[in-house]
Amino acid sequence: MTQHTDPVAPAALEPGEEVQLTPLDAPADGVPEVVADERTLLEAAAAVAAGEGPVALDAERASGYRYGQRAYLVQLRREGSGTWLIDPVAVPDLSPVAEAIGGAEWILHAATQDLPCLAEVGLRPRQLFDTELAGRLLGLPRVGLAAVVEHYLGLSLAKEHSAVDWSTRPLPEPWLRYAALDVEVLVELRNLMGVDLARQGKAAWAREEFEALLEFTGPAQRVDPWRRTSGMHRVRHRRGAAIVRELWETRDALALDRDVSPGRLMPDAVLMELAMAAPTSASDLPRGHRAIARYQRQWIDAIRRAKAIPDPDLPPLTLRSDGPPPQRAWADRDPVAAERLGAARAELTAFAAEHVIPVENVMSPDPLRRVIWSPPADRSTAGFADALLDLGCRRWQVDIVAPMVAAAFAAHPDPEPEA
Repeated sequence: MTQHTDPVAPAALEPGEEVQLTPLDAPADGVPEVVADERTLLEAAAAVAAGEGPVALDAERASGYRYGQRAYLVQLRREGSGTWLIDPVAVPDLSPVAEAIGGAEWILHAATQDLPCLAEVGLRPRQLFDTELAGRLLGLPRVGLAAVVEHYLGLSLAKEHSAVDWSTRPLPEPWLRYAALDVEVLVELRNLMGVDLARQGKAAWAREEFEALLEFTGPAQRVDPWRRTSGMHRVRHRRGAAIVRELWETRDALALDRDVSPGRLMPDAVLMELAMAAPTSASDLPRGHRAIARYQRQWIDAIRRAKAIPDPDLPPLTLRSDGPPPQRAWADRDPVAAERLGAARAELTAFAAEHVIPVENVMSPDPLRRVIWSPPADRSTAGFADALLDLGCRRWQVDIVAPMVAAAFAAHPDPEPEA
Protein backbone atom coordinates (compact mmCIF):
# COMPACT_ATOMS: atom_id res chain seq x y z
CA MET A 1 0.00 0.00 0.00
CA THR A 2 1.15 3.48 -0.76
CA GLN A 3 2.49 5.16 2.35
CA HIS A 4 1.20 8.57 3.31
CA THR A 5 2.31 10.87 6.09
CA ASP A 6 3.82 9.98 9.43
CA PRO A 7 1.29 9.67 12.25
CA VAL A 8 0.45 12.87 14.06
CA ALA A 9 1.16 13.08 17.80
CA PRO A 10 -1.44 15.53 19.13
CA ALA A 11 0.08 15.46 22.61
CA ALA A 12 3.20 17.17 21.27
CA LEU A 13 1.29 20.20 19.96
CA GLU A 14 1.53 23.52 21.75
CA PRO A 15 -1.68 24.76 23.42
CA GLY A 16 -3.91 26.35 20.82
CA GLU A 17 -1.83 25.01 17.92
CA GLU A 18 -3.84 23.39 15.15
CA VAL A 19 -2.90 20.19 13.36
CA GLN A 20 -2.06 20.84 9.73
CA LEU A 21 -3.93 18.15 7.81
CA THR A 22 -3.23 16.89 4.31
CA PRO A 23 -6.38 16.19 2.29
CA LEU A 24 -6.84 12.57 1.29
CA ASP A 25 -8.86 13.29 -1.80
CA ALA A 26 -7.70 10.78 -4.43
CA PRO A 27 -6.91 7.05 -4.25
CA ALA A 28 -3.24 6.26 -4.80
CA ASP A 29 -4.06 4.07 -7.82
CA GLY A 30 -6.96 6.14 -9.13
CA VAL A 31 -10.66 5.26 -9.01
CA PRO A 32 -11.16 1.67 -10.24
CA GLU A 33 -13.98 0.55 -12.51
CA VAL A 34 -16.90 -1.11 -10.76
CA VAL A 35 -16.95 -4.92 -10.99
CA ALA A 36 -20.38 -5.74 -12.40
CA ASP A 37 -20.05 -9.11 -14.16
CA GLU A 38 -18.86 -12.62 -13.34
CA ARG A 39 -15.75 -12.47 -15.53
CA THR A 40 -14.44 -9.31 -13.87
CA LEU A 41 -15.34 -10.72 -10.46
CA LEU A 42 -13.08 -13.70 -11.11
CA GLU A 43 -10.32 -11.29 -12.17
CA ALA A 44 -10.75 -9.42 -8.89
CA ALA A 45 -10.64 -12.68 -6.94
CA ALA A 46 -7.44 -13.74 -8.71
CA ALA A 47 -5.82 -10.38 -7.95
CA VAL A 48 -6.82 -10.57 -4.29
CA ALA A 49 -5.48 -14.12 -4.03
CA ALA A 50 -2.16 -12.97 -5.51
CA GLY A 51 -1.88 -10.13 -2.99
CA GLU A 52 -0.43 -10.43 0.46
CA GLY A 53 -1.22 -9.39 3.99
CA PRO A 54 -4.55 -8.33 5.48
CA VAL A 55 -7.53 -7.18 3.41
CA ALA A 56 -9.28 -3.85 4.00
CA LEU A 57 -13.04 -4.09 3.44
CA ASP A 58 -16.05 -1.80 3.55
CA ALA A 59 -19.64 -1.86 2.35
CA GLU A 60 -22.07 0.88 1.39
CA ARG A 61 -25.79 0.51 2.09
CA ALA A 62 -28.80 2.65 1.25
CA SER A 63 -30.07 3.22 4.79
CA GLY A 64 -32.94 5.68 4.81
CA TYR A 65 -33.68 5.01 1.14
CA ARG A 66 -34.22 1.26 0.68
CA TYR A 67 -35.85 -1.39 2.84
CA GLY A 68 -33.35 -3.37 4.87
CA GLN A 69 -29.57 -3.15 5.14
CA ARG A 70 -28.27 -4.94 2.05
CA ALA A 71 -24.94 -3.92 0.53
CA TYR A 72 -25.01 -1.90 -2.69
CA LEU A 73 -21.24 -1.58 -3.04
CA VAL A 74 -18.38 -3.61 -1.57
CA GLN A 75 -14.86 -2.19 -1.43
CA LEU A 76 -11.68 -4.11 -0.73
CA ARG A 77 -7.97 -3.42 -0.94
CA ARG A 78 -4.93 -5.61 -0.42
CA GLU A 79 -1.22 -5.06 -0.82
CA GLY A 80 -0.27 -6.22 -4.30
CA SER A 81 -3.84 -6.37 -5.61
CA GLY A 82 -4.97 -2.75 -5.40
CA THR A 83 -8.49 -1.54 -4.69
CA TRP A 84 -11.61 -3.23 -6.05
CA LEU A 85 -15.15 -1.86 -6.08
CA ILE A 86 -17.78 -4.57 -6.53
CA ASP A 87 -21.49 -4.15 -7.31
CA PRO A 88 -23.22 -6.93 -5.29
CA VAL A 89 -26.52 -6.22 -7.04
CA ALA A 90 -25.02 -7.17 -10.41
CA VAL A 91 -22.91 -10.02 -8.94
CA PRO A 92 -24.65 -11.11 -5.73
CA ASP A 93 -22.44 -14.14 -5.00
CA LEU A 94 -18.98 -12.99 -3.88
CA SER A 95 -17.83 -16.43 -2.74
CA PRO A 96 -14.92 -16.35 -5.27
CA VAL A 97 -13.59 -13.32 -3.41
CA ALA A 98 -14.12 -15.08 -0.08
CA GLU A 99 -12.06 -18.03 -1.32
CA ALA A 100 -9.35 -15.64 -2.51
CA ILE A 101 -9.15 -13.97 0.90
CA GLY A 102 -9.08 -17.32 2.69
CA GLY A 103 -7.88 -16.98 6.25
CA ALA A 104 -6.32 -13.54 5.82
CA GLU A 105 -7.22 -10.91 8.37
CA TRP A 106 -10.05 -8.52 7.52
CA ILE A 107 -9.72 -4.87 8.50
CA LEU A 108 -13.00 -2.99 8.88
CA HIS A 109 -14.16 0.18 10.56
CA ALA A 110 -17.28 -0.36 12.69
CA ALA A 111 -17.52 -4.04 11.78
CA THR A 112 -20.99 -4.59 13.24
CA GLN A 113 -22.43 -2.26 10.60
CA ASP A 114 -21.02 -4.23 7.67
CA LEU A 115 -20.66 -7.87 8.74
CA PRO A 116 -24.36 -8.82 8.26
CA CYS A 117 -24.66 -7.39 4.75
CA LEU A 118 -21.27 -8.83 3.74
CA ALA A 119 -22.38 -12.26 4.96
CA GLU A 120 -25.45 -11.98 2.72
CA VAL A 121 -23.16 -11.90 -0.34
CA GLY A 122 -20.94 -14.75 0.84
CA LEU A 123 -18.20 -12.87 2.68
CA ARG A 124 -17.42 -14.04 6.22
CA PRO A 125 -14.16 -13.34 8.08
CA ARG A 126 -11.99 -15.90 9.82
CA GLN A 127 -10.08 -13.19 11.68
CA LEU A 128 -10.55 -9.44 11.77
CA PHE A 129 -9.39 -6.11 13.17
CA ASP A 130 -11.96 -3.36 13.80
CA THR A 131 -10.36 0.10 13.73
CA GLU A 132 -13.37 1.76 15.38
CA LEU A 133 -13.41 -0.70 18.27
CA ALA A 134 -9.65 -0.38 18.56
CA GLY A 135 -10.11 3.37 18.83
CA ARG A 136 -12.55 2.90 21.70
CA LEU A 137 -10.20 0.56 23.54
CA LEU A 138 -7.39 3.08 23.04
CA GLY A 139 -9.53 5.86 24.51
CA LEU A 140 -9.56 8.09 21.41
CA PRO A 141 -11.93 11.03 21.91
CA ARG A 142 -13.53 10.45 18.48
CA VAL A 143 -13.67 7.10 16.72
CA GLY A 144 -15.29 7.85 13.36
CA LEU A 145 -13.09 6.85 10.43
CA ALA A 146 -12.29 10.44 9.47
CA ALA A 147 -11.28 11.26 13.06
CA VAL A 148 -9.08 8.16 13.39
CA VAL A 149 -7.39 8.87 10.04
CA GLU A 150 -6.77 12.44 11.20
CA HIS A 151 -5.36 11.30 14.54
CA TYR A 152 -2.96 8.69 13.19
CA LEU A 153 -2.06 9.87 9.71
CA GLY A 154 -2.60 13.63 9.73
CA LEU A 155 -4.93 13.27 6.75
CA SER A 156 -8.38 14.77 6.28
CA LEU A 157 -10.89 12.30 4.86
CA ALA A 158 -14.07 13.84 3.49
CA LYS A 159 -17.29 12.04 4.46
CA GLU A 160 -19.82 14.08 2.48
CA HIS A 161 -21.15 11.03 0.62
CA SER A 162 -21.65 8.76 3.64
CA ALA A 163 -25.46 9.10 3.64
CA VAL A 164 -26.22 9.11 -0.09
CA ASP A 165 -28.48 6.60 -1.85
CA TRP A 166 -25.99 3.88 -2.79
CA SER A 167 -28.67 1.99 -4.71
CA THR A 168 -28.35 4.67 -7.42
CA ARG A 169 -27.15 3.31 -10.76
CA PRO A 170 -24.82 4.24 -12.27
CA LEU A 171 -22.90 5.42 -9.21
CA PRO A 172 -21.41 8.90 -9.74
CA GLU A 173 -17.62 9.11 -9.96
CA PRO A 174 -17.27 11.30 -6.82
CA TRP A 175 -19.11 8.63 -4.84
CA LEU A 176 -16.82 5.91 -6.18
CA ARG A 177 -13.77 7.99 -5.27
CA TYR A 178 -15.15 8.39 -1.74
CA ALA A 179 -15.79 4.63 -1.52
CA ALA A 180 -12.26 3.77 -2.67
CA LEU A 181 -10.77 6.16 -0.11
CA ASP A 182 -12.62 4.39 2.70
CA VAL A 183 -10.28 1.38 2.33
CA GLU A 184 -7.20 3.31 1.19
CA VAL A 185 -5.46 3.63 4.56
CA LEU A 186 -7.08 0.95 6.74
CA VAL A 187 -3.97 -1.25 6.70
CA GLU A 188 -1.81 1.66 7.85
CA LEU A 189 -4.31 2.42 10.61
CA ARG A 190 -4.38 -1.20 11.70
CA ASN A 191 -0.59 -1.34 12.02
CA LEU A 192 -0.32 1.89 14.01
CA MET A 193 -3.25 1.05 16.25
CA GLY A 194 -1.85 -2.42 16.85
CA VAL A 195 1.36 -0.85 18.14
CA ASP A 196 -0.62 1.42 20.48
CA LEU A 197 -2.76 -1.47 21.75
CA ALA A 198 0.39 -3.40 22.63
CA ARG A 199 2.02 -0.33 24.21
CA GLN A 200 -1.04 0.24 26.42
CA GLY A 201 -1.32 -3.42 27.39
CA LYS A 202 -4.64 -3.81 25.57
CA ALA A 203 -3.69 -6.14 22.73
CA ALA A 204 -5.17 -9.19 24.44
CA TRP A 205 -8.38 -7.27 25.17
CA ALA A 206 -8.65 -6.32 21.51
CA ARG A 207 -8.08 -9.90 20.36
CA GLU A 208 -10.99 -11.12 22.49
CA GLU A 209 -13.25 -8.38 21.18
CA PHE A 210 -12.32 -9.09 17.57
CA GLU A 211 -12.78 -12.84 18.00
CA ALA A 212 -16.26 -12.23 19.42
CA LEU A 213 -17.16 -10.25 16.30
CA LEU A 214 -16.58 -13.35 14.17
CA GLU A 215 -19.86 -14.70 15.58
CA PHE A 216 -21.80 -11.48 15.01
CA THR A 217 -24.77 -11.98 12.70
CA GLY A 218 -26.66 -8.76 13.37
CA PRO A 219 -28.43 -6.95 16.20
CA ALA A 220 -30.79 -8.99 18.34
CA GLN A 221 -34.36 -9.12 17.04
CA ARG A 222 -36.44 -6.58 18.92
CA VAL A 223 -39.62 -7.63 20.66
CA ASP A 224 -42.50 -5.50 19.33
CA PRO A 225 -40.36 -3.13 17.24
CA TRP A 226 -43.42 -0.95 16.66
CA ARG A 227 -43.08 0.24 20.25
CA ARG A 228 -40.04 2.28 19.19
CA THR A 229 -42.16 4.50 16.95
CA SER A 230 -41.18 8.09 17.69
CA GLY A 231 -44.02 9.73 19.64
CA MET A 232 -45.25 6.47 21.20
CA HIS A 233 -45.20 8.19 24.60
CA ARG A 234 -48.35 10.06 23.55
CA VAL A 235 -50.38 6.84 23.57
CA ARG A 236 -52.32 6.54 26.82
CA HIS A 237 -54.42 3.38 26.40
CA ARG A 238 -54.10 -0.14 25.05
CA ARG A 239 -56.47 0.45 22.14
CA GLY A 240 -54.21 3.27 20.99
CA ALA A 241 -51.22 0.92 21.21
CA ALA A 242 -53.07 -1.58 19.01
CA ILE A 243 -53.75 1.14 16.42
CA VAL A 244 -50.06 2.11 16.34
CA ARG A 245 -49.11 -1.56 15.96
CA GLU A 246 -51.50 -2.16 13.05
CA LEU A 247 -50.42 1.03 11.27
CA TRP A 248 -46.72 0.24 11.84
CA GLU A 249 -47.08 -3.29 10.47
CA THR A 250 -49.06 -2.01 7.48
CA ARG A 251 -46.40 0.59 6.73
CA ASP A 252 -43.68 -2.05 7.07
CA ALA A 253 -45.41 -4.38 4.60
CA LEU A 254 -45.90 -1.54 2.10
CA ALA A 255 -42.26 -0.49 2.49
CA LEU A 256 -41.05 -4.05 1.93
CA ASP A 257 -43.21 -4.39 -1.17
CA ARG A 258 -41.87 -1.11 -2.60
CA ASP A 259 -38.28 -1.66 -1.37
CA VAL A 260 -38.21 1.70 0.34
CA SER A 261 -37.29 2.69 3.88
CA PRO A 262 -40.43 2.69 6.10
CA GLY A 263 -39.59 6.15 7.39
CA ARG A 264 -39.27 7.40 3.84
CA LEU A 265 -42.65 5.96 2.87
CA MET A 266 -44.27 7.66 5.86
CA PRO A 267 -42.39 9.34 8.73
CA ASP A 268 -43.16 8.36 12.30
CA ALA A 269 -44.65 11.78 12.97
CA VAL A 270 -47.27 11.25 10.26
CA LEU A 271 -47.98 7.70 11.44
CA MET A 272 -48.57 8.98 14.96
CA GLU A 273 -50.82 11.79 13.68
CA LEU A 274 -52.87 9.14 11.90
CA ALA A 275 -52.93 6.91 14.98
CA MET A 276 -54.07 9.68 17.30
CA ALA A 277 -56.84 10.71 14.90
CA ALA A 278 -57.86 7.04 14.36
CA PRO A 279 -60.37 7.72 11.56
CA THR A 280 -62.51 4.86 10.23
CA SER A 281 -63.46 6.44 6.90
CA ALA A 282 -61.38 7.90 4.10
CA SER A 283 -63.14 11.25 4.39
CA ASP A 284 -61.80 11.68 7.93
CA LEU A 285 -58.16 10.96 7.11
CA PRO A 286 -55.68 13.76 7.88
CA ARG A 287 -54.92 15.85 4.80
CA GLY A 288 -51.67 17.05 3.35
CA HIS A 289 -49.67 13.81 3.46
CA ARG A 290 -48.98 11.97 0.19
CA ALA A 291 -48.54 8.57 1.84
CA ILE A 292 -51.90 8.86 3.62
CA ALA A 293 -53.66 9.84 0.42
CA ARG A 294 -51.97 7.12 -1.67
CA TYR A 295 -52.75 4.21 0.68
CA GLN A 296 -56.08 5.33 2.14
CA ARG A 297 -57.65 1.87 2.05
CA GLN A 298 -54.69 0.21 3.80
CA TRP A 299 -54.65 2.75 6.66
CA ILE A 300 -58.40 2.55 7.21
CA ASP A 301 -58.29 -1.26 7.19
CA ALA A 302 -55.47 -1.21 9.76
CA ILE A 303 -57.38 1.09 12.10
CA ARG A 304 -60.55 -0.96 11.78
CA ARG A 305 -58.62 -4.14 12.61
CA ALA A 306 -57.22 -2.49 15.72
CA LYS A 307 -60.65 -1.30 16.85
CA ALA A 308 -62.08 -4.80 16.37
CA ILE A 309 -59.59 -6.50 18.70
CA PRO A 310 -61.31 -7.79 21.88
CA ASP A 311 -60.19 -5.98 25.02
CA PRO A 312 -58.39 -8.99 26.56
CA ASP A 313 -56.26 -9.34 23.41
CA LEU A 314 -55.07 -5.74 23.26
CA PRO A 315 -51.30 -5.25 23.62
CA PRO A 316 -50.09 -3.88 26.96
CA LEU A 317 -48.93 -0.29 26.99
CA THR A 318 -45.49 -1.39 28.20
CA LEU A 319 -43.62 -4.68 28.25
CA ARG A 320 -42.46 -6.21 31.49
CA SER A 321 -38.69 -6.28 31.73
CA ASP A 322 -36.80 -9.42 32.74
CA GLY A 323 -34.03 -7.28 34.16
CA PRO A 324 -33.59 -5.29 37.35
CA PRO A 325 -35.73 -2.23 38.06
CA PRO A 326 -34.61 1.24 36.98
CA GLN A 327 -31.57 2.31 38.94
CA ARG A 328 -33.38 5.31 40.41
CA ALA A 329 -35.64 2.88 42.28
CA TRP A 330 -32.85 0.84 43.83
CA ALA A 331 -32.33 3.01 46.91
CA ASP A 332 -35.97 2.50 47.95
CA ARG A 333 -36.39 -1.13 46.92
CA ASP A 334 -33.01 -2.52 48.00
CA PRO A 335 -30.68 0.03 49.62
CA VAL A 336 -27.90 -2.55 50.06
CA ALA A 337 -27.96 -3.40 46.35
CA ALA A 338 -27.79 0.31 45.57
CA GLU A 339 -24.71 0.66 47.79
CA ARG A 340 -23.06 -2.34 46.12
CA LEU A 341 -23.72 -0.93 42.67
CA GLY A 342 -22.35 2.45 43.67
CA ALA A 343 -19.19 0.89 45.09
CA ALA A 344 -18.58 -1.31 42.05
CA ARG A 345 -19.24 1.53 39.63
CA ALA A 346 -16.88 3.85 41.49
CA GLU A 347 -14.06 1.32 41.25
CA LEU A 348 -14.89 0.58 37.62
CA THR A 349 -14.91 4.29 36.76
CA ALA A 350 -11.53 4.75 38.40
CA PHE A 351 -10.11 1.81 36.46
CA ALA A 352 -11.45 3.18 33.17
CA ALA A 353 -9.98 6.61 33.84
CA GLU A 354 -6.59 5.15 34.76
CA HIS A 355 -6.47 3.01 31.61
CA VAL A 356 -8.01 5.66 29.31
CA ILE A 357 -10.90 3.55 28.09
CA PRO A 358 -14.65 4.22 28.11
CA VAL A 359 -16.37 2.62 31.11
CA GLU A 360 -18.93 0.91 28.86
CA ASN A 361 -16.16 -0.89 26.98
CA VAL A 362 -14.84 -2.37 30.20
CA MET A 363 -18.34 -3.43 31.23
CA SER A 364 -21.69 -2.32 29.87
CA PRO A 365 -24.25 -1.25 32.49
CA ASP A 366 -26.77 -4.06 31.93
CA PRO A 367 -24.76 -7.15 33.02
CA LEU A 368 -23.29 -5.23 35.96
CA ARG A 369 -26.76 -4.28 37.21
CA ARG A 370 -28.13 -7.77 36.64
CA VAL A 371 -25.37 -9.55 38.57
CA ILE A 372 -25.67 -7.14 41.49
CA TRP A 373 -29.47 -7.13 41.65
CA SER A 374 -29.72 -10.93 41.27
CA PRO A 375 -26.38 -12.25 42.55
CA PRO A 376 -25.30 -15.88 42.23
CA ALA A 377 -25.34 -18.19 45.22
CA ASP A 378 -21.53 -18.20 45.14
CA ARG A 379 -20.55 -14.63 45.93
CA SER A 380 -16.85 -15.16 45.54
CA THR A 381 -14.85 -13.66 42.69
CA ALA A 382 -15.14 -16.99 40.87
CA GLY A 383 -18.90 -17.07 41.36
CA PHE A 384 -19.37 -13.58 39.98
CA ALA A 385 -16.99 -14.39 37.12
CA ASP A 386 -19.16 -17.34 36.07
CA ALA A 387 -22.30 -15.21 36.30
CA LEU A 388 -20.83 -12.45 34.16
CA LEU A 389 -19.61 -14.94 31.57
CA ASP A 390 -23.12 -16.40 31.41
CA LEU A 391 -24.37 -12.87 30.65
CA GLY A 392 -22.09 -12.69 27.61
CA CYS A 393 -19.20 -10.65 29.01
CA ARG A 394 -15.71 -11.27 27.64
CA ARG A 395 -13.13 -13.03 29.78
CA TRP A 396 -10.90 -9.94 29.92
CA GLN A 397 -13.83 -7.87 31.18
CA VAL A 398 -14.72 -10.48 33.76
CA ASP A 399 -11.16 -10.67 35.06
CA ILE A 400 -11.32 -6.93 35.75
CA VAL A 401 -14.87 -6.54 37.05
CA ALA A 402 -15.60 -9.75 38.99
CA PRO A 403 -13.16 -8.85 41.81
CA MET A 404 -14.74 -5.38 42.02
CA VAL A 405 -18.22 -6.86 42.42
CA ALA A 406 -17.03 -9.39 45.00
CA ALA A 407 -15.38 -6.57 46.94
CA ALA A 408 -18.58 -4.49 46.81
CA PHE A 409 -20.57 -7.40 48.27
CA ALA A 410 -17.95 -7.95 51.00
CA ALA A 411 -18.04 -4.25 51.90
CA HIS A 412 -21.86 -4.18 51.94
CA PRO A 413 -23.07 -7.52 53.36
CA ASP A 414 -26.69 -8.54 53.63
CA PRO A 415 -28.42 -6.99 56.65
CA GLU A 416 -28.86 -9.16 59.68
CA PRO A 417 -32.37 -10.67 59.90
CA GLU A 418 -34.59 -9.04 62.47
CA ALA A 419 -35.05 -10.95 65.68
